[in-house]
Amino acid sequence: MNADDILRLDRRHLCHPYSSFCHAATPWPVASAQGVRLSLSDGRELIDGMSSWWAAIHGYNHPRLNRALAAQSERMAHVMFGGLTHEPAARLGERLIALLPKGLERLFFCDSGSVAVEVAIKAALQFWQARGQPQRHRLLALRHAYHGDTFAAMSVCDPVTGMHHLFKPFLPQQFFAPSPACTEHCDEQAVSAMADLLERHGGQIAAVILEPIVQGAGGMRVYSADYLARAHELCKRHETLLIADEIATGFGRTGTMFACEQADVCPDIMCAGKALGAGYLSIAATAFSQRLMETIDDSEAGVFPHGPTYMANPLACSVANANLDLLAEGLWQEQVAKIEEQLRDELAACSRHQGVEAVRVKGAIGVIEMRHPVDVPQACRHFVERGVWIRPFANLVYIMPPYIISGEDLSQLTKAMDSFAAAA
Repeated sequence: MNADDILRLDRRHLCHPYSSFCHAATPWPVASAQGVRLSLSDGRELIDGMSSWWAAIHGYNHPRLNRALAAQSERMAHVMFGGLTHEPAARLGERLIALLPKGLERLFFCDSGSVAVEVAIKAALQFWQARGQPQRHRLLALRHAYHGDTFAAMSVCDPVTGMHHLFKPFLPQQFFAPSPACTEHCDEQAVSAMADLLERHGGQIAAVILEPIVQGAGGMRVYSADYLARAHELCKRHETLLIADEIATGFGRTGTMFACEQADVCPDIMCAGKALGAGYLSIAATAFSQRLMETIDDSEAGVFPHGPTYMANPLACSVANANLDLLAEGLWQEQVAKIEEQLRDELAACSRHQGVEAVRVKGAIGVIEMRHPVDVPQACRHFVERGVWIRPFANLVYIMPPYIISGEDLSQLTKAMDSFAAAA
């Protein structure tokens, strides 16, 4: 099938994320992918700066991940997890628990990041019902937060910048503290607004939910580990659960395996996803503390009432295990450190452009915040013409490349970002 046939069928039958149903911009047909390159149907190659929405950390068509997928497909593609179990899930559970902050004891496998957040919120609410405090049914989140597109997840996204304001009348009403403004040391003043909300409304708040160190699609904002540590202390002081959403930050993206490590924090609940499946199959997980699990078991229900059909899919678990094998070799640490150093060097000059508000770098994340919203289809054309794939959103032009990217390919990405910022 040629590119024209693909686009004709796409226009007739398909919807794309965050796009008009009837007047969406024309997508770019991809024929194959290898390493850090996407091969378009017209023969052009693009250096991928997005890791396919932050998931493909080892690049595309990785031979070891391919072998894991193929080998498992010969044994069992899927089996329900209700009443059954299997080796790939058992192995993955053991290995993930060993990587997570000490104190998280059990995993609930999910089929997407949004569902992992739904599970986290549902568990927090059931925890307080079991404790005889059902009035604690609201969440405290941060401005500029993004936690997913399902209903409970939408309710803890920023109500203004979180893309979900249309649904506000139907969503649970949550509390919001200001987005952290400190990028280095944070004093008590930095968390004073959160402290005030917990002081005044703690009797209604089931949990604080936040993205550790880096806020993702709500603003691509970086904040100090001090803030995370102080927020954790506030939760302990007010006996409030802490949910850490590490879906975007987990598995090395910020320079440590999980961002919570940078503040030496163990939350009550942690969500992981995206890079867990290495860009092959959708898999996520919600991890719980022992205290939370035992309390839920003592509740009236006696069980946690949730069960995704593709929970712990054997194919996804096998690829995730192979992904953890690659991460265990430790190359990612040097790769992410080199990417961070190069991004700091090469993006710094972008701040001189009149249309640029700020430049931010953390681990393998590089962000240019523009002063005005970006025309996304126009921006994508600009980048494709320069041989790179970068998809901005709102006023943010950012990259989160695969860890295996070479310095030369990374420079092509940063040069394209600079040229866009200069022309804006």
